[in-house]
Amino acid sequence: MREPSNRQFQVVCPCCGARLLIDRPLGKIVSHENPPKQPGRTPDLDQAGKVLAQEAARREALFRQSTEDEKRKAELLDRKFEEALKKSKAEPITRPTRDIDLD
Repeated sequence: MREPSNRQFQVVCPCCGARLLIDRPLGKIVSHENPPKQPGRTPDLDQAGKVLAQEAARREALFRQSTEDEKRKAELLDRKFEEALKKSKAEPITRPTRDIDLD
């Protein structure tokens, strides 16, 4: 790899650690150096499959819960209406006050 001069500068990726040599006048990448391998960062496909299966099970459980809530929604609204009707029957009927009556 060539030494960086005034025309070129080196940038290190904050995510993966890759090094890029960029030509300033052209604004293009001249050289790329892969990041060093880290032993703990090897992808594990079995683990990825387990995570995907867990997420699918979680989504399915949320969907089931949502459908159960929708089934019970009408019953819940009926109960709320009946309770509000009982409260309104227990209250005495009074004439609302008008602005003109306040004078």
